[in-house]
Amino acid sequence: MSRFKDLQKNLFGGTTSNARQFSMIFTLVAIVVLFQWLTDGLTLQPGNLIALTQQYAYISVLSIGMLMVIVAGHIDLSVGSIAAFVGIIVAKAIKAGLPWELGIVLGLVVGAVIGAWQGFWVAYIGVPAFIVTLAGMLLFRGGNQFIGSAETIQVPEGFKQIGAGYLPEWGPNTNYNNSTLLLGLVACLAIVWRELRSRKTRREMGTEPAPMWISILRLAIMIGVIVYATLLYGSGRPGTSFPISGCILAGLVIAYSFYTRNTAGGRHIYAVGGNARAAELSGVKLRQVNFFVMMNMSILAALAGMIFVARSGASGPQDGNGWELDAIAAVFVGGAAVSGGIGTVMGSIVGGLVMAVLNNGLLLLGVATDRVQIIKGLFLLAAVALDVYNKSQGRFSIIGSITKPFRRQEPTPPDAPNQAGQESIKTPVAG
Repeated sequence: MSRFKDLQKNLFGGTTSNARQFSMIFTLVAIVVLFQWLTDGLTLQPGNLIALTQQYAYISVLSIGMLMVIVAGHIDLSVGSIAAFVGIIVAKAIKAGLPWELGIVLGLVVGAVIGAWQGFWVAYIGVPAFIVTLAGMLLFRGGNQFIGSAETIQVPEGFKQIGAGYLPEWGPNTNYNNSTLLLGLVACLAIVWRELRSRKTRREMGTEPAPMWISILRLAIMIGVIVYATLLYGSGRPGTSFPISGCILAGLVIAYSFYTRNTAGGRHIYAVGGNARAAELSGVKLRQVNFFVMMNMSILAALAGMIFVARSGASGPQDGNGWELDAIAAVFVGGAAVSGGIGTVMGSIVGGLVMAVLNNGLLLLGVATDRVQIIKGLFLLAAVALDVYNKSQGRFSIIGSITKPFRRQEPTPPDAPNQAGQESIKTPVAG
């Protein structure tokens, strides 16, 4: 028994209880396996996986920004309306003759301006984000319908690539998409490099790393999953491969994970959400943090709106309806706390995948859309209620455990205002 506990400790890091940090991923795997069985193998068909990635990429983009908003202690109800508003502006501009590449830039600029407007009211005037974004939801939904005259506006083929395009084919015929195979190889090399770097860092810090065979086992599991997914995505029908929207999402996940975990700005967001007063006394610029998270959310909402328009091939008056609810659900299922200060980018992505696979699996089983919504709502409520109950009983908490891989064990950064203050504001991110 002790050997088994030692295996858990070394394989998952830290102590034996840290193995629980992967519970949300195990939940995702369990749901995939369940629907793979119930749908007679349709869930993991290459075509379904590719479609699933394209269909929910824009929600995952939103969940990244929403995670930072919620961690900072706010909420944003306007993201769906902003996405629709930006989508119609970009579609109109491209139709008027603007090159689609500049149309993307225009969309991001419009999103930044909207975010600056809402961030100003939240950060510098002191109006609660709930009220500001509720007003924004009404304002930009009306703006979408006013500018578009409730019409559907087509976009050109080049623009469609960011939402409906795939990695290109090249090289010899391997019966797989070579670009997807190369992407999978890069991911495998990155995993190996990260493991080796982690072992080197532990030695430099005077901590004995796990036995080499443990690292090899851990790498074998992760690389096995990547290879399997690579082969699935690369073996779809001719002309398909890993979606470009998935590549955009992957790039955002890497960038924002690094920002929230390894930079002073990211730490300040968690500090503000955990205890805004203590953070401010420690030197954190509260207004700048609140302004940034609101502006960043609107920029990502603009990007999500353009990805959706590109995938559907047109901008319409119903775009963005209910997106804010899907993004919020992904963040909370993925481990964020309602009170702020807790949550991770990867947790939100996994939470979004859980909801996406649940929705996709039910539709493959022929469940009516109204019942799908009911089941998703009950699932969200049950997941959060169970987690809250377990926390109150001092038991294992799924949502709390998802943040454990991202606990900061490193010493206080040199740019921190003071040692005592920094230690006090690091507490909320522990989960």
